[in-house]
Amino acid sequence: MEKYKIDRIQNSLKENVSEHRYIHTLGVMKAAVNLAKKYNEDEKSAYIAALLHDYAKNFSQKQLNEYMTNNNLYADEIMINAYQLLHGKVAAHIAKTEFNIQNDDILNAIEYHTTGREKMSKLEKIIYLADFIEENRTYHGVEELRKVAYEDLNKAVLQALNNTIKYVLSLEGLLHLNTIEARNSLLIEL
Repeated sequence: MEKYKIDRIQNSLKENVSEHRYIHTLGVMKAAVNLAKKYNEDEKSAYIAALLHDYAKNFSQKQLNEYMTNNNLYADEIMINAYQLLHGKVAAHIAKTEFNIQNDDILNAIEYHTTGREKMSKLEKIIYLADFIEENRTYHGVEELRKVAYEDLNKAVLQALNNTIKYVLSLEGLLHLNTIEARNSLLIEL
């Protein structure tokens, strides 16, 4: 990808996310590139997917809903009710339409970074995991997850999915079927 396009994405990202989110994004990019090196994935794809994964994270519920409607994007009932999950879908659409990202693996990694999904690609797993282990994260258990991330990608993603499921259940929140399918798919793979 041309340097000017990456610069354009970074400049646009700075204008559209909070400083906190931008710092998080830089951490995800660093983790994603390191994981890509470790697991022989395309580093540039990891960089771009990480850069754009939270592009729509600071959108309000109204902005996300309007974007979805205006662009005829489908959201299931769980995503509509747990609107925070929409930011991956919106970010993937923005990546494709505004930044001309045509690589389906990159677009899927952006779209599914919040829920995971059945039979995730290696890049999807890397972005999903990098979002959890980036250097600015400080939650209980992150150090253990970082360690596992560099030992076994699938086991680390499974651990991250388990953590997500436990967390959502503790909040009595809606759990997306994609997350359950991602977990089951990984268990079968392992």
